Amino acid sequence: MSIRVALHHTTSYEYERPIRLSPQIVRLRPAPHCRTPVTAYSLRVEPAKHFINWQQDPQGNYLARLVFPDPVERFNVEIDLIADMTVINPFDFFLEESAEFFPFQYESWLSTELKPFLVAESPGPHLAEWLNDVDRSRAKTVSFLVDLNRRLHADVRYLIRMEPGVQTCEETLERGQGSCRDSAWLLVQILRNLGLAARFVSGYLIQLTPDVKALDGPSGPEQDFTDLHAWVEVYLPGAGWVGLDPTSGLLAGEGHIPLAATPDPQSAAPVSGMVEPCETQFSFSMSVSRIHEDPRVTKPYTDEQWQAILSLGHEIDERLVRGDVRLTMGGEPTFVSIDDMESDEWRTAATGPQKRRLADALLSRLKNRFAPTGLLHFGQGKWYPGESLPRWSMACYWRRDEQPIWRDERWFAKEDEPTNPTVEDAERFARELASRLSVAENCVLTAYEDSWYYLWRERRLPINVDARFAKLDNEEERARLARVFEGGVNKPVGCVLPLRFAWWQADPRWTSGPWPVRTDQMFLIPGDSPMGFRLPLTSLPLAATTDSSEDSFPRDPMSDVAALPSYDRLRRANSTSDLGQLPTNNHRESDQQARIPLAPIEANASTLFALSNARTISDSDTRSDPLSAYAGDEISGFPLHANGRRSASNARHGPSQHASEVEDQRSTWSAQSLGNADTGQLPYDDLIRTALCVEPREGHLYVFMPPVDRLEPYLALVAAIEDTAEYLEMPVRLEGYLPPNDYRLNHLRVAPDPGVIEVNVHPAHSWDELVNITSSVYEDAYRSRLGTERFDRDGTHTGTGGGNHVVLGGPRPSDSPFLRRPDLLRSLVGYWHNHPSLSYLFSGSFIGPTSQAPRVDEGRRDAVYELQIAFEQIPDGQECPPWLVDRVFRHLLVDITGNTHRAEFCIDKLFSPDSATGRLGLVEFRAFEMPPHAKMSLTQQLLLRALVARFWERPYRERLVDWGTAIHDRCLLPHFLWRDFEDVIEETATSGMPIQLEWFAPHFEFRFPKIGEIVQRDVHLELRRAIEPWYVLGEESAGSYTARYVDSSVERMQVKVAGLVDSRHTVLCNGRVVPLHPTGTEGEFVAGVRYRAWQPPSCLHPTIPVDEPLVFDIVDTWMGRSIGGCRYYTGHPGGLNPESFPVNAYEAESRRASRFFRMGHTGGPVRVPPREENPRFPFTLDLRRLRQQNSQ
Repeated sequence: MSIRVALHHTTSYEYERPIRLSPQIVRLRPAPHCRTPVTAYSLRVEPAKHFINWQQDPQGNYLARLVFPDPVERFNVEIDLIADMTVINPFDFFLEESAEFFPFQYESWLSTELKPFLVAESPGPHLAEWLNDVDRSRAKTVSFLVDLNRRLHADVRYLIRMEPGVQTCEETLERGQGSCRDSAWLLVQILRNLGLAARFVSGYLIQLTPDVKALDGPSGPEQDFTDLHAWVEVYLPGAGWVGLDPTSGLLAGEGHIPLAATPDPQSAAPVSGMVEPCETQFSFSMSVSRIHEDPRVTKPYTDEQWQAILSLGHEIDERLVRGDVRLTMGGEPTFVSIDDMESDEWRTAATGPQKRRLADALLSRLKNRFAPTGLLHFGQGKWYPGESLPRWSMACYWRRDEQPIWRDERWFAKEDEPTNPTVEDAERFARELASRLSVAENCVLTAYEDSWYYLWRERRLPINVDARFAKLDNEEERARLARVFEGGVNKPVGCVLPLRFAWWQADPRWTSGPWPVRTDQMFLIPGDSPMGFRLPLTSLPLAATTDSSEDSFPRDPMSDVAALPSYDRLRRANSTSDLGQLPTNNHRESDQQARIPLAPIEANASTLFALSNARTISDSDTRSDPLSAYAGDEISGFPLHANGRRSASNARHGPSQHASEVEDQRSTWSAQSLGNADTGQLPYDDLIRTALCVEPREGHLYVFMPPVDRLEPYLALVAAIEDTAEYLEMPVRLEGYLPPNDYRLNHLRVAPDPGVIEVNVHPAHSWDELVNITSSVYEDAYRSRLGTERFDRDGTHTGTGGGNHVVLGGPRPSDSPFLRRPDLLRSLVGYWHNHPSLSYLFSGSFIGPTSQAPRVDEGRRDAVYELQIAFEQIPDGQECPPWLVDRVFRHLLVDITGNTHRAEFCIDKLFSPDSATGRLGLVEFRAFEMPPHAKMSLTQQLLLRALVARFWERPYRERLVDWGTAIHDRCLLPHFLWRDFEDVIEETATSGMPIQLEWFAPHFEFRFPKIGEIVQRDVHLELRRAIEPWYVLGEESAGSYTARYVDSSVERMQVKVAGLVDSRHTVLCNGRVVPLHPTGTEGEFVAGVRYRAWQPPSCLHPTIPVDEPLVFDIVDTWMGRSIGGCRYYTGHPGGLNPESFPVNAYEAESRRASRFFRMGHTGGPVRVPPREENPRFPFTLDLRRLRQQNSQ
């Protein structure tokens, strides 16, 4: 995706009188060895009366010799050239084995040919001193030259010097400054004195403003810039002349356009010649302008295009509002490190140390932007088979009413600022928090690692092995043992506060109580998770019955709820025992009551529970078991004033009165438990089985949140934790259970996925909000050193690989347009099916039936038939129960294994009967790869919004197309996908939403990059990357586990020709006829070629070798010869296949370009074989088929 520029250069000499000029030599034409493609060149000279002869000097440079027969008053030279700024990798060269390390000697014959470039001046004192500091020990030649060039750049400051000529080396080193020609000549002499052939180069330097500013280091010019410049070329055996630019300290790239390369600066001057003595006014001007820019991901749109996109977004918003659609849009963008392309955590592994650090930095930025007073939660996320522990997950929650949840972020412990708290600090915190929750401080327990278990593990080790350094096979077990024994087996881990919100009481409040265990100390379950996940709950006494009134159950997401209490009220409630006045909505709703809104905030909580027929426990309730003394508010102590002191007047049982009672009761739990067990009595029905934990770990104080099934008490607990942290001046980090799902909260989550960091962003309710969220997430990720693209070793440019799933729904589950109008989902599924471009244009590299988001028709053979029947069950524009859409589509929107999540349309969270979190009214569009630019992502989402608005107004009722094998034949070729996408854009524009096709040109170029093109005898041939489905292979043993590999060894490209006469011309690929099909345009044909790109040990047909190179010939059948062709290599043609990944898009582009050659046709007479027929895939030539037959 190159940029075409036009360079204009004018040089003028004005004389005081008409004078005679000797023949003038102009060296302003790109030299023959110029690697930057110069497609047009023009030289204009004034006065017009002159003679011009083009010559070449001994080095092959182009010279224009100008002769002026008459005296002249003005001599003007004007240059115009057009160049394609195709990226050139200056390190893409081969070195002879003898020259791989410096110092080396040229062969005698080569030294003779290079003799003019080896002549060195005798170094002066400054140059001799500089040379003495050069490390001449054996080193890699490339590294030596890079360091030498970089050192000179640091030692000589660049300045603009208008005086003619070149400074001597001594002058430049003594002054420590010089122009580009001074630094270049100095480097020439340095290289020659080191025994290396070097020449002086004069030329144009073109520098373009980068699309993206650099995070560190210079970003380049603020405006496009060009100037005459000078640099150096050194001769390296095998590589030839390699450019070094001491002015910048870099190697010469595509911006360096050489005009003359000579042994001395004098013979490289742009203009030279004699004039009569006179006064001369010299002037020059240079400019560069962009005349063509291919669509590219770093700058996808012009300012005018982007303003049109924003304007259309507002128009579609108005239509959505008029239609009462109530659409919200969220998403799951993914990011990768911009600094580390190699580590497992950024390729295949889900977790890693750098990933967690960058995720924390990103979450901090997002919180500061979206939720300055939000809640940070560091918990556990997904847990997949084969993983020993759940993955970590970081989340930020904030209230939609803009009230704070956590006001002062000073009390959030930062990842990189450890405070190193102790267990004693944890106990102080737990006891202070207990007092603020009005529960007994004596209920705080100390937890220990299970010393008996670890001593048992230690006893199993060999006698000469220290447990701290045991070489166990299991790395996690080894680290766990080392951590426990280094910290001390008998040292406490943290503190536990049994805690539960007793919503069933007449005056709901936090309650606590003792935990009876068999031993004097409470031992945690061995493991690596936070202590809150390792509590010995199975060691607690069993209950005789389960009191349903105390069961924790989630609120129905479809029910209405009241507004949340203010932050000040929540914080005040913890200090005045006013929790009973909070509208917790903890009643169990019946079908009739599910739609009854909650009472206002001022309503008494006991009234709310009475309305719901919930069992209310009064203070006079008595229990027959030992916990009766601790039920309700008996164990809760007494309320606190705002200043934190206890109020004896409000106390029913002060801690001084029953602290000893609690201690005595705790000491008798074990005996009573055993005695009751012997008699078959289990009197522990009221035992609190949830707990809050405080644990010092990894330099921070972690507070483990207990499970709470309603939002109000959870927020009240968070307010109490912040109050405690502020009072004790102890920053904390929250972990454990998340807040209950509630639409009154917004949240975003940062979590790891294989090779990427995934960000679950909060839903946007309007186009402006969507633009702000998407742009902000991209920007904050970039500033956190996270990128949106990755590059394969061969230079293939892809997204992150983690996807950019888009989630559609409503402000509340009951507002979801898919539940209110199930025909909307039917329309979208049907339209996506009938237009494969929507499935493949925005997808990632991995598509097909075993991918993460397969189409409906990529699985079972009769899927289309069954889906058409399902469509008939959805009424148009009629009210229907919300469960209907789930029941109709649940078993069709799946992959071939029946997985409902791995589908193009995921309805796991639409109205699933499994859980409350499955009834959120959300539909996830999973076939979207991560676009490299935020504006490209927004354009995709704009198309989605347009289609929702279109089908809301007019449902899509066309019958489903049975694509058959065409879905993996012509539907995978860029030409046919773009034609199909043209229909989508045209139909949407016809409905009043004028989306422009060119807005998606960056997506097309990113998904289907051009490989190369040639023109021969008016026939234009273009090669472009196409889509190839990759399949998951069968199970194989991979060491200690079983693996299923993905076969990515096969690739596909599109061959497109224009100007072809079908009765005369044909195209061959490796001697086989390409099955060209007409496109509907005269002389234009297209086909696909499927080939093996590499040969892994696990793949389909492992005996088929790599198809390299791919030789394409345009054959004139009348002449029986190839009139021209090209070659494409799956690897570097010189064998320089780098083991590292490209560091940026420029290097990736240069790697791709190095594999295509606009030459290499088949010489001599060409026999055209019969065309191979493939009824299942008629548009594709599969080079894996009939190999033996075609090799004969």
